[in-house]
Amino acid sequence: MTDAPLSPAAAAARPQTRWQFLKRLNLTTWLGVAIVAALVLCAIFALLIAPYDPDAQNVILYLSPPNAQNLLGTDQFGRDVLSRLLFGARYSLTIGFLAIVVALIIGSLLGMIAGYVGNKTDIIVMQIMDVVLAFPSLILGLALVALMGATLTNIVIAIAFTAIPAFARIARAGVMAQRDREYVQACRAMGFSGPRILLRHILPAILPEIMVMASLWMATAVRTEASLAFIGLGLAPPTPTWGGMVREGFDNILSSFHLALYPSLAILLLVLALNLIGDGLRDAIDPRLKDAS
Repeated sequence: MTDAPLSPAAAAARPQTRWQFLKRLNLTTWLGVAIVAALVLCAIFALLIAPYDPDAQNVILYLSPPNAQNLLGTDQFGRDVLSRLLFGARYSLTIGFLAIVVALIIGSLLGMIAGYVGNKTDIIVMQIMDVVLAFPSLILGLALVALMGATLTNIVIAIAFTAIPAFARIARAGVMAQRDREYVQACRAMGFSGPRILLRHILPAILPEIMVMASLWMATAVRTEASLAFIGLGLAPPTPTWGGMVREGFDNILSSFHLALYPSLAILLLVLALNLIGDGLRDAIDPRLKDAS
């Protein structure tokens, strides 16, 4: 059947767009957006901003404290900490972003199918998700990376796998809340296929909730990547990652605490900003949650 526009009655029954919630975002949410945007720009233009090559070694500058030449000091190989921080942002942000995109797509599709079809499909999909949720995300990610190897692709896959159940559950709940609404019944009456109803009509209604989950879980993905790098399952040296820099700085924590301090602050700042965005989006979508908290 060819696509046809909804009838006036069906269009009236369909809920209005929920993207108007963006007008209700508070100042702290925009602060989080500004911080993330600044970090993204630093990562994109790291080649222009960084004062030195992040892998360039200079033994003469071994463990130098912050000074005019090296604003954040140097590490045990004489490498500039600021340059490595800027380039490390590329890997930390890329891994977190790609992992959440993969988890969002796969998890949302599984949850939408389970919620719309129901019956045995719903039971099987959600029981699999419950099994995955039974394992702590860090432990599961650690096991997967240890089995597959610590490459960028494998780290993204491992972190994404731990986040899939969260997106599946939120998408399933949203679809179940929408599938019996009048606009969905009108779409069925007009002969629209299940995939079209899900992707063209239900997905826009539940997308804001999914985006809130994405912002919160990206913070978890960044922490997981940093944790994996800290225990030696991150990208291989000399690739700069924030978690790897914390691990390297930990070996000299007594004599040069700044080596672990600056990447730790970078991780803290990014995670805080992502949580500010997630909390702000949640409160804007449903103000009742803010009043109840």
